[in-house]
Amino acid sequence: MRRRGRNMRRSSYGFIAIAVALLFIPLSLKPADTLPLQIPDVAFWRMVTGFSEEAGSFRFQYMSNEREFAALIPELKKSTKPGGVYLGVGPEQNFSYIAALRPRIAFIFDIRRENMLEHLIYKAVFEMSPTRVEFVSRLFSRRTPAGLSDKSTVSELFQAFGRVPGDAQLFTQNLEAIKDLLVKNRRFLLTSQDQSEVDGVYRTFFNAGPGFPYPGRNFGAFFGGSYADLMTARDDDGEPRSYLAGEDSFQFLRDIERRNLIVPLVGDFAGTKAIRAAAAYLKEHQATVTTFYTSNVEQYLFEQGDDWRRFYANLATLPLDSSSTLIRSSHFAPAGARLRRVPSNYVMLRSSIADLVKAFKEGRIQNYYNAIQMSQ
Repeated sequence: MRRRGRNMRRSSYGFIAIAVALLFIPLSLKPADTLPLQIPDVAFWRMVTGFSEEAGSFRFQYMSNEREFAALIPELKKSTKPGGVYLGVGPEQNFSYIAALRPRIAFIFDIRRENMLEHLIYKAVFEMSPTRVEFVSRLFSRRTPAGLSDKSTVSELFQAFGRVPGDAQLFTQNLEAIKDLLVKNRRFLLTSQDQSEVDGVYRTFFNAGPGFPYPGRNFGAFFGGSYADLMTARDDDGEPRSYLAGEDSFQFLRDIERRNLIVPLVGDFAGTKAIRAAAAYLKEHQATVTTFYTSNVEQYLFEQGDDWRRFYANLATLPLDSSSTLIRSSHFAPAGARLRRVPSNYVMLRSSIADLVKAFKEGRIQNYYNAIQMSQ
């Protein structure tokens, strides 16, 4: 009996020691460390295809017009812990938020299959480009101007490339290399139609270049901006905030692209699959959403019957906490009990996702303005 008592005490001391040790594990390492450090190619493609749903259409393509994104980044960096989970919509504007917030993994949803393919083009260009200079050269198929280095400012980068014409031979070589990386090296099962779409999207970058408005469905006329405008956007203190503003931001993105940790999905915000599949994956890995960038998609959902209800029901399936933040762009901003139309193109707003879900469940969101009024 005495021996058994000693064993029990030793066992108890062991459990106490383990419990004490767990207390000293940094909080930032607990939930997100169940997420993979890298996703194998086969698993990545299985996620892209398995989490995605039927594609739809949207009238704008290829590039964001939200030059105001930079104003929000300083506050987001203060309130968002690195190593979390980023969700977003659309093409390249996600990269600037990802570079600033440093998540462990990102899922990008968009109803257009072309957007998923565009992200695969970006993925290949990131992987093949050791520096920002090579990235811009490869993205737009422009020969590299003399005098640029990893110390060049983003303004210097685009001023230099803006003076360089497109190179048709370089375009052909780059396009072949992009498809080789995706299909032969990564072994992503792109259909012949997918590869044709890749050709078309990449040619749009080539034709438009870094300094001119982008064409396509009145894209340039509506947006009135260029890639250079977006990449040189500054916050209210004059600090450039795009993903190409500095080598460190670019290298972070290149690293997680190489590890397959930006997962582009074909997904409708009001659909039944993509957001819920990502939610199930994150719950399985005990991870919590830190940021969800939605652009101005909510506005369209409120114009499409009950789609907004389906979206908020999808939001409710995500693993959230009190710091989970939704980023939206809007032509309107809250002004006390009323909304004011912003004089510029858009204003970027933040909302607590948990508060939005709670308000939805309690019936306090009935229209777009109710949602915007919960912003700051």
